Amino acid sequence: MGRLIHFEIHVDDMERAKKFYGDVFGWTFEDWSEYAGTPYFGAVTGDASEPGINGALMKRQSPRPEPGQAMNGFACTMGVEDYNATEAKIISGGGTVALPKHALPGMAWQGYYMDTEGNVFGIHQPDENAK
Repeated sequence: MGRLIHFEIHVDDMERAKKFYGDVFGWTFEDWSEYAGTPYFGAVTGDASEPGINGALMKRQSPRPEPGQAMNGFACTMGVEDYNATEAKIISGGGTVALPKHALPGMAWQGYYMDTEGNVFGIHQPDENAK
């Protein structure tokens, strides 16, 4: 079916990225470097009984994206319960706003951020009253 089963986030500084994603989203990490032959940490993003997927942080193999460039890959979006609290964690953890919080009317609040490694990701809080 082609269902998404895994993601990889390319990083410059593994410890910094693990701290960022651990602090902001509560992810935990498992060292899978011996399987990958490069620094590679599996990201456990939540309880296996809940919808979602796990992924990994891997050592970047080429230059990082330039600030302000158009997206040239996938943007992962994480579901959150409290948009404003999550945004505060992102900013205090060294992330920056890429596209500010905006309403998807009648559905949710959405916004995009740049992580400490120069990657863009989104956060999404369901809210049928969003306007």
